[in-house]
Amino acid sequence: MRKFIALLFFASFAFSSVVYVAKVDAAIHPITADYILRVIGETERNGKLVVIELNTPGGLDTSMRKIMKRILNANIPVVVYIYPSGARAASAGFFISLSADFVAMAPGTNMGAAHPVAMGQKMGKVMSEKVAQDASALIRSLAEKRGRDVKMAEEAVKKSRSFDEKEALKYRLADAEASDLGDLLKKLNGKILRKINGRQFKLNLTNVNVMEVNESFRERFLTVIANPSLAYFLLMIGLLGLYFEFSHPGAIVPGVVGGISLILAFFAFQILPINIAGLILILMGIGLFIAEAKVQSFGILGIGGGVALFIGSVMLVKSPDPSMRPSLSVIASTVIAITAIVIFLIYLIARAIREKPVTGAEGIVGEEGEVYLPIKKGRGKVFVHGEIWNAESKEDIEKGETIIVVGVKGMRLSVKRKD
Repeated sequence: MRKFIALLFFASFAFSSVVYVAKVDAAIHPITADYILRVIGETERNGKLVVIELNTPGGLDTSMRKIMKRILNANIPVVVYIYPSGARAASAGFFISLSADFVAMAPGTNMGAAHPVAMGQKMGKVMSEKVAQDASALIRSLAEKRGRDVKMAEEAVKKSRSFDEKEALKYRLADAEASDLGDLLKKLNGKILRKINGRQFKLNLTNVNVMEVNESFRERFLTVIANPSLAYFLLMIGLLGLYFEFSHPGAIVPGVVGGISLILAFFAFQILPINIAGLILILMGIGLFIAEAKVQSFGILGIGGGVALFIGSVMLVKSPDPSMRPSLSVIASTVIAITAIVIFLIYLIARAIREKPVTGAEGIVGEEGEVYLPIKKGRGKVFVHGEIWNAESKEDIEKGETIIVVGVKGMRLSVKRKD
């Protein structure tokens, strides 16, 4: 009986449609592209339809084009669903949406604002115009082949225009409004989706199995690293670790942690529009901290380093999109913590330099002792620190009198009578 039930279960699964769901809730970068390509490949082998739930502020052009190319040439229909409410498909997300075979939007979502921006570099007027024209040509081609409003699609690129779900439906930039995935699948059932090459797929989603494909551990880890605030924090930890290693050679652990943190930060900075002036100010701040430890400016260089660190941190990521920048609270707390740690360490170093040695021959200067053998004609013996020393003095001092060590000459102490 159990075998019969199991056979019925697997038979129903085999003859039902399998819909694969990929969820993107981050900027578009190489890891996002790898994830989406993996899900599409898995769907081509085992499923009938893939739905990409999209919520993104944009991202890298190279990763966006990689995703678009895979969607356009997939052997299965691809649906982009801008979800949940409050989500958006901005910039690169807009291009990815229009490359899909069907676009749906949840209530309270928007798409557009797709004017290209330089990531990490400043473009001249001519280059900026070239990039904008290239993006416009791409979006016109997609809109025309998908039967969408070419003019409105181009305005999203040239004028950074954004559309809510009602406007997107009005201008045929989206195909349906759906409250959730179940509602979307109902609206897709029975529809014919046409690929850009003319191939058609009639969807039968009456008996459907939904399979959500999660990111792998590697993809999740690297996606988290790509968060702007975390990337900034890793940069600070990396620089602080190297500062520790350079100021305390041989510590090893700070250097290793700092090196790993910097490498992870540089990976994340591939997708962020880094301002070189901001990065230079951050490096200058660390340099001022190091100079404070060497020069002893009574905290002036240390405070200057903290100011440079804060200004550089604010300038570091140049993006009009707040989601692509580290939050101000993270910057402020990190800069304050690092400045406080560095100044405290500098204080400890300075205090150690100023303090009188407490070990070795130098450490005995200023100590009190007792005359062990009378000091006559400048020579005698004294008892200091539990040891008997040869001593010399410009005055005669009798046995048992208290003396103070004023100097050390080899293994002989210079002493004087305590007043």
